[in-house]
Amino acid sequence: MHDTSKKQETAILVGLISRTQDEETAKEYLDELEFLADTAGAKVLKRYTQRLEHPDSRTFIGSGKLNDICTYVIEHKIDIVIFDDELSPAQQRNLEKEVNAEKEIKVKVVDRTRLILDIFASRARTAHAKTQVELAQSIYLLPRLTKMWDHLDRIKGGIGMKGAGETEIETDRRIVRDRIALLKERLKTIDRQMETQRKNRGEMIRVALVGYTNVGKSTIMNMLSKSEVFAENKLFATLDTTVRKVVIENLPFLLSDTVGFIRKLPTTLVESFKSTLDEVREADILIHVVDISHSGFEDQINVVNQTLSDIGAGDKPTILVFNKIDAFTFDQKDVDDLSPITKHNISLEQLKKTWMSNLNAQCVFISAADKQNIDEFKNVLYERVKEMHLKRYPYNKFLY
Repeated sequence: MHDTSKKQETAILVGLISRTQDEETAKEYLDELEFLADTAGAKVLKRYTQRLEHPDSRTFIGSGKLNDICTYVIEHKIDIVIFDDELSPAQQRNLEKEVNAEKEIKVKVVDRTRLILDIFASRARTAHAKTQVELAQSIYLLPRLTKMWDHLDRIKGGIGMKGAGETEIETDRRIVRDRIALLKERLKTIDRQMETQRKNRGEMIRVALVGYTNVGKSTIMNMLSKSEVFAENKLFATLDTTVRKVVIENLPFLLSDTVGFIRKLPTTLVESFKSTLDEVREADILIHVVDISHSGFEDQINVVNQTLSDIGAGDKPTILVFNKIDAFTFDQKDVDDLSPITKHNISLEQLKKTWMSNLNAQCVFISAADKQNIDEFKNVLYERVKEMHLKRYPYNKFLY
């Protein structure tokens, strides 16, 4: 019997410590990059960081660090080298040339953008999501086609003869450009269909779940709508927008679960997922879900707020829901402990009285998985939806 199971690919991660990204931030980014690699199915064996003012224009990292990486790649038969920032086409070509200089089996060099695109491609289930992902992939691929056909340049003839390699490059570029145009037209058709669907839902209040990826939006969706939306402890488990009718007490409204955001989200994905993000733009109320157990949840809040602002949804009424309190370690300080309060020794009650109490948004602390404080969350959501419903339908006030 032959073992037909697919061998898990091995990877190393590479990041920079710079003026705009200190050592602690770089570590957090690499933690997230490792989670992305795990989601994509790769096993990370080692991390490399280098302190540079700015990325090297030729190889992103310095020559000494690159030599160390190449040596490790050869000795441990690494399959993929993953960089935490987006590489330029020239940087990627140069890096591939260096890491494959002494190997018969080609080692892949990918950046964070390519990794996210691959995960999106594997997670896409509907024709809508697949079209959006393919468009983003094609836009990413187009400037990286150069030099893919260098081996054919040797065939070119004398005067008046164009290199066969260049001809192949131009052919590929034309094919990709044509594909991009076709996908954009296809998405326009899908956008019109989605817009029609949203109009056909009537005038019920629309509530959209937003937040960083893997914060528990789909779990909350399942809890409120009593449905079975796919949810797991992986990044980007949900790509397609799911809309369900929810009724709290006697008040119906529409709840949508959308794709999660992430730091350094590729701009091509934001553009490609325009119709998906329209659910957020057209929502009446946003439920911003935060994983309070994550060490960098404040930074994640800022990333989501910035993304919402970028898509024109930054000023919408928002309920801030801090999820996963079951996984957060609330260590109450002793009475005689005079050390300053930090996120490692704060209690839940103290946490509620910090900067969160000064936010315009209402804050609720819950555990969707363990059903903690769910009644409080439902009451807050009910009051916000009712308030907006009464503004839209003042003649219905006798119902409440």
